[in-house]
Amino acid sequence: MGDHTLRMSVILITKNEAAMIGRALQSVAWADEIIVVDSGSTDNTVEICRQAGAKVLVTADWPGFGPQKNRALALATGDWVLSLDADEWVTTEAQREIRHALAHAGSTQGFRLPRRSSYCGHFMRHGGWWPDHVLRLFRREQGRFSDDLVHERLMVDGPIGTLQAPLLHETYRDLDEVLDKVNAYSAAGARMAFAAGRRTSLGGAVARGAWAFFRTYILRLGLLDGPAGFMLAVSNAETVYYKYRKLALLCRAGGPKP
Repeated sequence: MGDHTLRMSVILITKNEAAMIGRALQSVAWADEIIVVDSGSTDNTVEICRQAGAKVLVTADWPGFGPQKNRALALATGDWVLSLDADEWVTTEAQREIRHALAHAGSTQGFRLPRRSSYCGHFMRHGGWWPDHVLRLFRREQGRFSDDLVHERLMVDGPIGTLQAPLLHETYRDLDEVLDKVNAYSAAGARMAFAAGRRTSLGGAVARGAWAFFRTYILRLGLLDGPAGFMLAVSNAETVYYKYRKLALLCRAGGPKP
């Protein structure tokens, strides 16, 4: 970063991300170090990361998103850490703003960045997706990730600032990927809800799914994103419905199978 009195680490977790990890790595090639924790990719993700100069740890297990990110954080040595997903990348404008923010951070311990996400090729501006501020940049010794299986949270001790230049995010490339993630996220969400003592019924699942559609499409103006906004509202509704439907089935079965 030029001034090596203040070093920055980038951390990523991966599994079978060969199709897009190169773009993410290239966008942060200016960082002092890149740490990748891979959970057993069967494509050439690990090779791509190592060729890009990243330090790569391959783990034999998958403890969930939060614990895996904490593994990556434990390997970082920089004063500041930027947590990046494999399907995200840092623009030149964001790079400049990050550099400036770290040089003038003062007592600030972390920064949120706005994130502009694409859905099946369409960058969304409504539906709750913009501006989607995500806390990703923090002083290494002041932050850690929650232990959630999905939708983990970064917890930072101290004041948080907000930057203006966005991260870019290719959320879903096509409808097949949408459906895969609806299934995966709803299943993990149901297990977390059951473990937290939450209970529901078929009627509750239907009501929550309908509310998710209404909130995304009407209240958050997803309708202004055209067909992509409608698709997003439907997939949000499906994720919520299946999460609570699976939770209801877990309740009936007395919990997840071992």
